[in-house]
Amino acid sequence: MLDRDAAAALIEPLTEIVTRAGEAILAVNRSAMRVDGKIDGSPVTEADLAADRIIAEGLAQLAPAIPSLSEERVEKDAPPHRESFFLVDPLDGTKEFVAGRKEFTVNVALVSGGTPLLGIVSAPALGLIWRGIVGRGAERLTLGQGKPLIEPVRTRPCPPRGEPWTVAVSRLHGDARTEAFIAKRPGAIRCELGSAVKFGRVAEGAVDIYPRLSPTSEWDVAAGLAVVTAAGGRITDSRGAPLVFGTGLNGCIVPEFIAWGDPAAAPQA
Repeated sequence: MLDRDAAAALIEPLTEIVTRAGEAILAVNRSAMRVDGKIDGSPVTEADLAADRIIAEGLAQLAPAIPSLSEERVEKDAPPHRESFFLVDPLDGTKEFVAGRKEFTVNVALVSGGTPLLGIVSAPALGLIWRGIVGRGAERLTLGQGKPLIEPVRTRPCPPRGEPWTVAVSRLHGDARTEAFIAKRPGAIRCELGSAVKFGRVAEGAVDIYPRLSPTSEWDVAAGLAVVTAAGGRITDSRGAPLVFGTGLNGCIVPEFIAWGDPAAAPQA
């Protein structure tokens, strides 16, 4: 299994691959692109496929011995990955992308021993990349002309008693359990965001918590989990237990999760 030193050697070339995938997405004409439906009813566009192709080719050149699992190339029953593997969502937030919004991301994680070790979440239309290695810290890159501005990021402590929490919520994927969780925090300030941008905002301390108590897929969560954890936060299920990736069970589904900016606020399993 790969360790932190190996992950550190990969983060710069992985960032370059993710950046190129984002550029390919931005080059697609959204008003004229083809949008198809998957078996599960979710959309897929030529931008998803272009980004996936760049990432697949890049990973094959960079680390050919490490297997990868992508949303666009996953089998219904994915084999278990007990050691290290890449987990990829080439375009997270396709519905946001199709709708013309900027909150879509490219997500790449390096999972080792069932736990995301490295994560990169790029929001190309926002000109932002969040990345981190667990145990080594996290940072935000602001893209522009020339070299990106690189700033370390860290999650923030939970609000003092009596002050409202700022909660990241999905614009398109609400559910009753998540709403009930938020309702237990009176006066919570809702911050509606799309895709894995929500993880980035937790990691940089802009919001306190991101609950999703309904099923999603491993490739939607893994990169954000690594970034938030590297930034000092914690991601658990509703009981406080850690998430495990790459088992090959349940169609790569994460039943629920809560991203806590302040790990002390999370329940102890």
